[in-house]
Amino acid sequence: MFSHHYRYLFIVLLSLYTFLNTVLCNVYYYFKIDIEWYYALLTVLLVTFFTWEGNRFIKPWFRNKFLQPKNKFRFLAFFFLAGNVVALLAAVLAVFLIGNVLHNYGWEENSNPLKLNIIYGSLINLFLHLLNAILFFFREYRRQWREAEELRQTRAQAEIQLVKSQINPHFLFNNLNVLSGMLIKDNPEANRFIEEFSTVYRYILNNQDKELVELRSELDFIKPYLFLLQKRFDQGLSVSVRIAEESRTLHVVPAALQMLIENAIKHNIVSRHKPLHIDIHTNGEQTLVVSNNLQPRLVTEPSTRIGLENIRKRYELISGRSVKVNNDDGVFSVTLPLLQINGQHESRNSGR
Repeated sequence: MFSHHYRYLFIVLLSLYTFLNTVLCNVYYYFKIDIEWYYALLTVLLVTFFTWEGNRFIKPWFRNKFLQPKNKFRFLAFFFLAGNVVALLAAVLAVFLIGNVLHNYGWEENSNPLKLNIIYGSLINLFLHLLNAILFFFREYRRQWREAEELRQTRAQAEIQLVKSQINPHFLFNNLNVLSGMLIKDNPEANRFIEEFSTVYRYILNNQDKELVELRSELDFIKPYLFLLQKRFDQGLSVSVRIAEESRTLHVVPAALQMLIENAIKHNIVSRHKPLHIDIHTNGEQTLVVSNNLQPRLVTEPSTRIGLENIRKRYELISGRSVKVNNDDGVFSVTLPLLQINGQHESRNSGR
């Protein structure tokens, strides 16, 4: 509000309105203030101007210092208290310029004008901060509504992509079980492949409606998924997983690890002569790092555009925290926040 494009017009109109009220109420007569009307108007204008502009000047610092997603009231409270100090200084400066500089008044003549302008400065500061708080929460409401709408759209996009790949889950599972029974005696390895594939598929279906899952569950899902990849790429792919025990109860976006591994495979050469190394580890800062050596393909597979960008958007909307991507020194890495819920309220809406 303090940076509004028409703020100078508002300052003039507010000053004129205040001055007219002081004249109608005979304020200068009752308080025995001997001052020309144009100087009185100028005093009100200066107090209003310095109070408004002073608040505009200090607002960015208070926003960076105190504004947090969990405690917006603290920002507004500290900003309001600082605004009162600004209003006090504005009143002292205005009275000094008009009374001492222009009229050569002493302390006795400036006493009442100073008191009145301090009161006016505090009231105008209160009025401006009330308007600022109303606009602040209105913008927060609109922002959260937009984020909720974007999250619904993102989830719908991901669900549509999953639906495209489902092809009647029960039919698929039933036939996989039949095929597994046919192969179990002659080819145990093929049977295990089918079982692990079923496990991966079932995890995706069971968690597609959730916004967050425990990292422990995600790691259990990755084991059979890595088995499928090893059968596909053999010695061309190596994946190391190093997760601290205390991090396993934290939460991530469902299938985030699968998407990042698929992203690495899709954009890099994976062969026995040029193996792709993927490293998954925690770093003690409530984050999960997935990195791989860079050996870009000359021709990449068509992108569905729901991989890394999907993860980034969902983290932003669910928790307000960002996904960090680094691409340097021949290593591509993605750092995912590990979130706490059930009391910690790291997530705005865990959906659980």
